[in-house]
Amino acid sequence: MSLLSKMSPPDENGRIQHITPESAGWRYVGFDAYQLKKGQTLHLESGNKELCLVLVAGLASIKTRGADFPGIGKRMSPFERTPAYSVYVPHRDYAEVYADSDLELAVCNAPGKGNLPARLISPADVGVEFRGKGRNKRLVHNILPDTQPADSLLVVEVYTDEGDTSSYPSHKHDREDAEDETYLEETYYHRFNPEQGFAMQRVYTEDRDLDECMAAYNHDVVTVPRGYHPVATLAGYDNYYLNVMAGPVRLWKFSWEKDHAWVNSDRYPRKK
Repeated sequence: MSLLSKMSPPDENGRIQHITPESAGWRYVGFDAYQLKKGQTLHLESGNKELCLVLVAGLASIKTRGADFPGIGKRMSPFERTPAYSVYVPHRDYAEVYADSDLELAVCNAPGKGNLPARLISPADVGVEFRGKGRNKRLVHNILPDTQPADSLLVVEVYTDEGDTSSYPSHKHDREDAEDETYLEETYYHRFNPEQGFAMQRVYTEDRDLDECMAAYNHDVVTVPRGYHPVATLAGYDNYYLNVMAGPVRLWKFSWEKDHAWVNSDRYPRKK
């Protein structure tokens, strides 16, 4: 099974990506991406899932069974590097999305079981942080971290400049019932500026039972069922990706690959 999902032409609903637990061969994470034209309407049923609707680019008005969020959105490109507007939708609910402009919408889903209300996640609600050093720097927008209420979902945006690495030093989160690590499936929805760019992403385990290296292009999705999963950008192209994670415990705990953990230490950058 390939870990790379190529962008498809928009279907009648504007959907360009469709990842399910069944198609990915795992248990928790689902992901869809849509390109809607101005004036287009999209109806979504959450069923037994909770949803996080992320306005990657564009403006929208969104209604749920008990809430109304008119005229949301601000950035027209993810590369404006301002936090996205998002809407959390609990299970047994629905969302009516009206595109107030051309709209790029990501729909993240995972099992829902609680009684949380639908809510708007505005840019002011998003935690912004810088991680890494040297050629391993990135900008992070924590849309739905484990410190904010949800049943399963963890959602984050990451920006990596041309020529830099990200999701690095290599780390993993694929063990259940471990004190120092949680089991979390993960998707990467990639975007590039300029659009013809690509990045290299490797997914591999310690024993190399899984070891795949992929060229991810604009609007492609990489699925990470287990193992380490670093990203390397290429000169000339800035990279944005939207991460979705979920597992049996809603907590992000990971372990570094020992060979490369030093890159996160005071030994890096190396002195000349």
